[in-house]
Amino acid sequence: MRGNIAQLMQQAQRMQENLKRAQEELAQVEVLGQSGGGVVKVTLSGKMECRSVRIDPSVFADPEMAEDLVAAAFNDAVAKANAESEKRMSAATAGMPIPAGMKLPGMF
Repeated sequence: MRGNIAQLMQQAQRMQENLKRAQEELAQVEVLGQSGGGVVKVTLSGKMECRSVRIDPSVFADPEMAEDLVAAAFNDAVAKANAESEKRMSAATAGMPIPAGMKLPGMF
């Protein structure tokens, strides 16, 4: 019985170390979201921090369209950052099923 608990504790500690490493890696990752065929580009870090926004000057002719394109590019970048985060966190937990919505200590 004690051996099982010790083994579980070791697994939990390894998983926690893996999660921390994955979070550190995510902080360095950048994803690019685009819209309008690339006329608007948004770069986010893996921690959802906006790093840059590039807008082709032609977009400014229609302010409403520009707003829509910026929102779409941002949403595209967020989806890509979430997918990268999920991929890395899944690898860090070594396939251990973590219930949807469960926040482990230190997760964003």
